[in-house]
Amino acid sequence: MQSVKIKRFLFYVIGLFVLTAGITLTIKSDIGAGAWDALNVGLSEKIGFTVGTWVILVGVILIIVNALLMKAWPDFFALITIIVTGLFIDFWLITLFSNWTITDVFLAYAVFIIGMIFIGLGIAIYLQAKFAVIPIDGLMLAIHHRTGLSIRTSKTAGELIALLAALLLGGPIGVGTIAITFGIGPLVQFFYPTFEKMNA
Repeated sequence: MQSVKIKRFLFYVIGLFVLTAGITLTIKSDIGAGAWDALNVGLSEKIGFTVGTWVILVGVILIIVNALLMKAWPDFFALITIIVTGLFIDFWLITLFSNWTITDVFLAYAVFIIGMIFIGLGIAIYLQAKFAVIPIDGLMLAIHHRTGLSIRTSKTAGELIALLAALLLGGPIGVGTIAITFGIGPLVQFFYPTFEKMNA
């Protein structure tokens, strides 16, 4: 039992660490951040506070929305997940990569692609912990539960909602945003079975 708990904890922490590294790489590539990340960056630039802080604030709103969709009590444990996620993102953006500027366009695309793969990989890993999910992924699961749509389609639907909000707020939308909007769902679907077997 103890080994199972340690295994789940490792899936959780490593998954979130990989996920937030991927988010940071896509933001730094300047190709276009993922829809939710573009929304958080846009809010940070327009209103203030760090990107990680907006991850937490937007997450709180999504916890409430997800509860309404699932017709259940809000997942208060998800607060732990968004706080950890927000702290990790600020760690990558402010501590590690604050002075890193990419000027070469080929490097920028390479960094973006690696970041996108890390996002899909990170989500697939941390979901195996079966702990409170990031509210963004909670929305994916809520849409999946309510509609019967696949994980891939549910994730894409959530990304489209965020894309519209990011456009309204003038977030860093670009080619990369479209790639993430339609590519993360399939990436999660691709990686998920492998880690599900590892967690069996």
